[in-house]
Amino acid sequence: MWAHPLRFPFTHWVPRCWAYLLSGALLGPLLLVVLAVLLVLGAGLSVVGVGLPVLLALALAGIPTATVTRWRLRLVEPVPLPDPHRGLPGAGRRARVRTRLRERATWRELAHAVLASTVLAAASLGFTALLVFSVLYVLSPLVVWALAPETVMLIPGHAVPGPLAALPFSAAGLAGLLLCAYGGALLTAAEVALARLLLGPREDDLGRQVLELTRSRARLADAFEAERRRIERDLHDGAQQQLVVLSMTLGLAEYELRAQEGRAAELVTRARGEARQALEQLRALVRGIHPQVLTDHGLAAAVAEVALRHPIPVTADIELPQRLHPAVETTAYFTVTEALTNAAKHSGATAITVHGRVAGGRLVVQVTDDGRGGADPAAGAGLAGLADRVALLRGRLMVTSPTGGPTTLRLEVPCSGW
Repeated sequence: MWAHPLRFPFTHWVPRCWAYLLSGALLGPLLLVVLAVLLVLGAGLSVVGVGLPVLLALALAGIPTATVTRWRLRLVEPVPLPDPHRGLPGAGRRARVRTRLRERATWRELAHAVLASTVLAAASLGFTALLVFSVLYVLSPLVVWALAPETVMLIPGHAVPGPLAALPFSAAGLAGLLLCAYGGALLTAAEVALARLLLGPREDDLGRQVLELTRSRARLADAFEAERRRIERDLHDGAQQQLVVLSMTLGLAEYELRAQEGRAAELVTRARGEARQALEQLRALVRGIHPQVLTDHGLAAAVAEVALRHPIPVTADIELPQRLHPAVETTAYFTVTEALTNAAKHSGATAITVHGRVAGGRLVVQVTDDGRGGADPAAGAGLAGLADRVALLRGRLMVTSPTGGPTTLRLEVPCSGW
């Protein structure tokens, strides 16, 4: 309208704006009746203690109203207005109601419903009346001609004797239609701006959702860590101790059968060796779940221990000012061990360097080998799972591995753990 004011009344936007305002004139009074009935019933029934469900329906009435408004906005707004509410797949009815009542968007939608049923409805009704009278005045010569020879009163106290006498009213009707074209566009623009203000998503809504997702990730990480500790404890205090007792019992049996002839002593010796091997495998499994040195002495000591046992010479240079969050240390440890394992299996490297520092509130660990390169994180080397684990802590895992090497794995994760 501002770019081409003279051409605007003849564009398709004018009937779109009129349709939007006419729909508001129809829905506004109906919405006012619904809100008034819910308010009266809720307030009246609250006296006998059963008005809470009605008041609850009143509080949530803005949600379906906003949905209808967003559908109406498609008449004049090419960009759809997003729904500010969070998706709740699988949630029950009570959970949905509690969540919606805690969302600020619900109360903004209720405020818009109140405005749509009062102020906006009155404006739409006024526009509708102006549009109807303008159309009637434009058609007044036809009306006078159709009713002739009877006298037509287009204005109270002023009779129009014939079609020619109605031409000034027709000109006034055309002016009214022109006013409806511009005025309807301005009124529609104001209502669209108000709808975007009250019905669209806001930064604070997104911030609350991000905060809730962050807390959810932290709870998930804590639950994983608690389950890991429980499994480790069960293996250490249960199966591992039973294998130790079994090995000791087999040792006593071997001592008692040593003086006897036959294969019994040989079989007991063999069983004791297998029990000892099973015990070593179980201890290795426990260390793989979570090494005790990581719990007792931290990330630097745990990486140093892994470096001593690695088949490729590893230079570990990790300096941390203090102990970090357990989830951060665990994630960094398994990232390093996975990188060392991949280097030993696939890279053909002769030397590996592990460097770790804290910078800007983030733990930065970098593992570099001098192998052949060409590593692909999507090839099933275990890095995809590590990336998901790092993302759980809002961190980043980057792999650089050009053909011919070197391969560098870089981990960045907040020291706070979320």
